[in-house]
Amino acid sequence: MRRGLISRSLTELPDAVLDQRLDRLRRAMATAQLDALVIYTNNTRPAGVSWLAAFVPYWSEALLVVPRDGAPYLVAALTFRVKTWIERTSRLGDVLHNPRVGLKAAQQIAGAVAKNAVVGVVDFDGLPAGIADDLREGGPDLVFRDASELFATIRTKADPAEIALATKAAAIARHALTQASGETLNVMIAGIERQARLNGAEEIYIAAAPDLAREARFARIEGEAALGRSFALRATVAYKGAWVRLVRTFCESDIAQQAPARFAHAVAQLPSERGFASGFDSWLIEGCRLTQPLEALMGSGFAATTPLAPGALVSAQATLQIDGLIVPVGAPALLGGEGEAASVLVDPL
Repeated sequence: MRRGLISRSLTELPDAVLDQRLDRLRRAMATAQLDALVIYTNNTRPAGVSWLAAFVPYWSEALLVVPRDGAPYLVAALTFRVKTWIERTSRLGDVLHNPRVGLKAAQQIAGAVAKNAVVGVVDFDGLPAGIADDLREGGPDLVFRDASELFATIRTKADPAEIALATKAAAIARHALTQASGETLNVMIAGIERQARLNGAEEIYIAAAPDLAREARFARIEGEAALGRSFALRATVAYKGAWVRLVRTFCESDIAQQAPARFAHAVAQLPSERGFASGFDSWLIEGCRLTQPLEALMGSGFAATTPLAPGALVSAQATLQIDGLIVPVGAPALLGGEGEAASVLVDPL
């Protein structure tokens, strides 16, 4: 469940931006001969619907239906009492309410579009089984197709509004991490969360590597953990549907200065893996293609990789060794166009 304020800014995300995204989607749907498109959303998989309609759920689940002709509408499992809040924080033609969102969506498509309409489903393989069954029950003559690649193709390149929101999220994360202080790890984490929420974060998750001399993996902290001489914190921040990760390592100042520079140099060579191929113990690139806000795309632990498109927003993480110390580092980045270097959205810490 979300814990931060969810609101919509027409300045940061104007109607015109969402209309342009819908126009691109509808052109792709026409080419693929799809009569409608369905995208699932919940609090862990909000990215597809928020990109098209600015809707971000606090909890529960919903389906966004995009007819090839006509305004998109949301079928929400939430009760009618939240209708005005959904309408206030998103851009939708209508909001329908039914605990069985798949059943209602299919019935609506069959009745309003065509009994045998061809429906594309984004991330069909990841759709909850109950909702998939309800879609088939509600529209037994509907033809369902996986529209994942279609959707990924049209949303891969970030538009200026998306870049601005991700940059704002990164700035919130960076400011919160730079303000980190306290005698214990829990006090530091609480301070970071408070600062990020005061600055407008919809959500923030803090993971820690409390003692880099023992373990460099990040984990959510439960209880109290003893801090080593060097440790690292990772902030995952959401701001108006844009998600980023940023890492700060607390260690000797000369080491802390070397790692970000080497990391930024490696990021600049993306989508090529060359920058991380030498000098880094591990690395990971995450981005948004479908409904997950930070999907693993490529990295040192992957035999197969998802190609990174020019102009895509990603979050990169890596570990390297400096003077025998393992140093985690990470920041969001924007991939350049053809022949252009990628760049971090904020300077790594």
